[in-house]
Amino acid sequence: MKVLVAVKRVVDYNVKIRVKADRTAVDLANVKMSMNPFDEIAVEEAVRLKEKGVATEVVAVSIGPTQAQETIRTALAIGADRGIHVPSDAEVQPLAVAKLLAAIIKQEQPQLVILGKQAIDDDSNQTGQMLAALLGWAQGTFASKLVISGDHLSVTREIDGGLETVSLALPAIVTTDLRLNEPRYASLPNIMKAKKKPIDTLAVDTLGVDIAPRFKTLSVDEPPKRVGGAKVADVAELVAKLRNEAKVF
Repeated sequence: MKVLVAVKRVVDYNVKIRVKADRTAVDLANVKMSMNPFDEIAVEEAVRLKEKGVATEVVAVSIGPTQAQETIRTALAIGADRGIHVPSDAEVQPLAVAKLLAAIIKQEQPQLVILGKQAIDDDSNQTGQMLAALLGWAQGTFASKLVISGDHLSVTREIDGGLETVSLALPAIVTTDLRLNEPRYASLPNIMKAKKKPIDTLAVDTLGVDIAPRFKTLSVDEPPKRVGGAKVADVAELVAKLRNEAKVF
């Protein structure tokens, strides 16, 4: 079974985000970038499937600038076999990502595609669902456990009421939640081996996908600073503050 994993280059989760002075976007100058944490979980799960003998090949795909190849190398160091890079310096929104991945999937013919449930930069949580719709494949979102048996996949997913287990016919799309696994650290020998693993480059034009943005960001603002707490004398004063200051009702 071939498994395809999508990985995204994002601002490292430990970095404090800064907004540009003109409020058009987040300031990425001299900012540490890394693989999206949910995508790390996706890569780890794919590699575990290979180690169990369920998967025969793991392919890591990333869409973005030249530096996205570093993210692919990270996936290769974790255990992926080869990478595919789709270069793009322009903003690529979730629908465009889903269409690009669908075009690559039609070429690669994987039986399972694993993605992080969302990226921590835009928090869209849309790509996996859009991809499943474009391909007409079964989908299991927010997965906390995967079990493959023959041509079916059992996915335990997290929902508001607890856990739900669904059975999917392969091929299928799975998006990962935090509790699916604990990603490993890439060892130095594996990092060195990853440098020799192949990364193919596919141009957007050759995939026949229009990646023009469908929506425009008007402005980006930092969240308002939290104010200190205050004590109230009684319930009447609390209600008055909630109504007049907090405007909650």
